[in-house]
Amino acid sequence: MTVRPGTAGGDASVLFASGRSFRVWRYGAGHSQLLLRAAPDAAHPVRMDLLFEGVEAMHLVTRYETLELHTFDEAESERIVERSGVPPRRRSDRLVLGLRSRSGAGYVQCRKVSALLGGTSVLGPDDPSESVDVVWSLRG
Repeated sequence: MTVRPGTAGGDASVLFASGRSFRVWRYGAGHSQLLLRAAPDAAHPVRMDLLFEGVEAMHLVTRYETLELHTFDEAESERIVERSGVPPRRRSDRLVLGLRSRSGAGYVQCRKVSALLGGTSVLGPDDPSESVDVVWSLRG
């Protein structure tokens, strides 16, 4: 896992990067949460979750290999927000995050995203915030 808040010499738009493979694990409309999960394996004995909260729009593939979360330029962010139908008065606290990997790309419009590390079970707890460490977080 790499957190790159605008590092010199790299792509300043990349906010978070991981060499692990993530799958779309769960989306709950009631709580507007999207969970992407990297299951434990021989190289990584604990799972890693990316939890998106306050999700209002998304375009996803089912699997992301070597995932990077990145920002979009202002024009592309505005196009995504416009398509989502979020009223203008509620747009200021939204994140528009791109997801890209060797296996596909997408985006999520949300209020918060966190990288959570912990647990050796593929299934994990029902509540992804239990028994895990927050290793990175960003709020809109």
